[in-house]
Amino acid sequence: MSLALRFLGVGSAQAPELGSACGVVERDGEPLLMIDCGPEALSSYLDQFGEPPHAVYITHTHMDHVGGLERLFYRIYFDAQWRGRVRIFAHAALIPLLQARVADYPEVLAEGGANFWDAFVLIPVSRGFWCDGLWFDVFPTRHHAPNTSFGIALSGSVVWTGDTRPVPEMLGVHAARGELVAHDCAVHGNPSHTGIDDLDREYSAELLKRLTLYHYASEADAQTMEARGFRVARRGDVVGLATPRMPALEPAQAG
Repeated sequence: MSLALRFLGVGSAQAPELGSACGVVERDGEPLLMIDCGPEALSSYLDQFGEPPHAVYITHTHMDHVGGLERLFYRIYFDAQWRGRVRIFAHAALIPLLQARVADYPEVLAEGGANFWDAFVLIPVSRGFWCDGLWFDVFPTRHHAPNTSFGIALSGSVVWTGDTRPVPEMLGVHAARGELVAHDCAVHGNPSHTGIDDLDREYSAELLKRLTLYHYASEADAQTMEARGFRVARRGDVVGLATPRMPALEPAQAG
């Protein structure tokens, strides 16, 4: 089994030219799990893979991370091959927010007769979830209000923080086995996002070497962070991942 992480987009909400922040975990060259589905991310996904995602994990419900779900609804609802097959994984605490952001309006179709979630399989999660034979851990991050943003980890392989301030207590658990850590970072932090100085203050030198930064505001910011010695993802980058430490089920065994 060969795993990789593809950065479909690396930009903040103010940088659409960098693409909506989005990652795709790939297995043996095929997409396994899309992480977030912002407006630009869905276009990038369809351009890259030629078909809708089979599974999407939502870190939080800001529109640059979920704004593509409405378009995804229209893409799959009218296609019998896809309707009711795309899994949406989201922490249970996010379900009311997700409903309010993308699904709670009168008549998703002008003709009536359809609910937004008819197009999907919505799967609330808490500790984590199985996706095609792999177990992904879910953990809270620090982005705006508590219990509104959640990262994801594949033990021994990769961590995706989503939008967050530094979370050393979480990475001390979920990034303790040599994982690549895709981490939110800009040049200057704020109450909802990490800055370069925050990384230096909060994380060990060993962990800093394993960070790949994304969700920044401009190419100039990326170059500034690289000048400080950090690895920075660009749109379209693909990074090979280590084999997960937790035993994986074969897809046919996953129930």
